[in-house]
Amino acid sequence: MYGAERRQVLVQRARRDGRIDVAEASTELEVAPETIRRDLGTLERQGLLRRVYGGAIPQERLDFEPGVSQRDQTAAAEKDRVARAALDLVPERGTLLLDAGTTTSRVAGLLPTDRELTVVTNSLPVANQLANRGNLDLHLLGGRVRGTTLAAVEYWALSVLDGLTVDVGLLGTNGFSAERGCTTPDSAESAVKSAMVRSCRERVLLADNTKYGRDHFSRFAEISDLDVLITNSGLHETAVSELRECGTDVVLT
Repeated sequence: MYGAERRQVLVQRARRDGRIDVAEASTELEVAPETIRRDLGTLERQGLLRRVYGGAIPQERLDFEPGVSQRDQTAAAEKDRVARAALDLVPERGTLLLDAGTTTSRVAGLLPTDRELTVVTNSLPVANQLANRGNLDLHLLGGRVRGTTLAAVEYWALSVLDGLTVDVGLLGTNGFSAERGCTTPDSAESAVKSAMVRSCRERVLLADNTKYGRDHFSRFAEISDLDVLITNSGLHETAVSELRECGTDVVLT
């Protein structure tokens, strides 16, 4: 078993059992305890696990939702690759929706300057990047701004989205799986994401592999609701097969 595969097994076991015990994992995976400890250290730096005495617990067991700056540093290289791949689906001309998120914010910074686009977003960081772009017609959705994600939510955003038809929507998520779909911890943000899914002709989810298997409080879409899922090649081939069985095109970066 390669190191990346072993670490994915550790994350899945932590989420299933609520913790990882170094001694038990060492015996089960037939590697030295020091190898497991190094794996747990790597996973903690990626924001997936939290080290505790004798092992680790899933990051999502902590009683807070990480803010934008912390999430932006998690799996940064993977998010960069996903964002670059998403550019292939941005139309030459037309309408584009950019959901709030650290990966979609990366897409905003990469948008070509030679395309005439109408861009809709509920993200303050995305809007800040695009406000001075002369080739773009920028529309910022209103509503209450969540301090954690800097995203506009609730009635004002929902009412506008209800009347829109957008060519391509690039969506973010806190977690995704073939079984539970796309989920996020906050119900207000989930409602806006659901409205975005309904308003877009082509729906593209941008999610690095560290988010796979994380099932949060509120589901905003099934995997089958998506046309394309762009993730990175660190996702296990079994998970890729399960996602493709939902009828969604899975692009690996």
